[in-house]
Amino acid sequence: MSPRESRYWDKMKADKTQVSRLLKTARGQIDGLLKMVEEDRYCIDVSNQILAVEALLRKANRTVLAAHLKGCVQEAMDSGEGGEKIDEFISVLEKMER
Repeated sequence: MSPRESRYWDKMKADKTQVSRLLKTARGQIDGLLKMVEEDRYCIDVSNQILAVEALLRKANRTVLAAHLKGCVQEAMDSGEGGEKIDEFISVLEKMER
């Protein structure tokens, strides 16, 4: 299979609208954070906003990964090619633990 070809389960299954909304909200919060830093805002306020952005990014990632399990991994398992998808998922979990 060429790099341009893609199996059905190689496409993102998560709700693109929901994921985009979460990421755009995080981007807006990051812009606000940069302004807070430039304005020398109180450290705890900056830290709380950083935690809020991290929470949004974690939620977006959970949404993507849940859809991946329910869609991509299941479809690959059904076609007898699930081992690779399981290994990919384990690799992502390991990165999340760092």
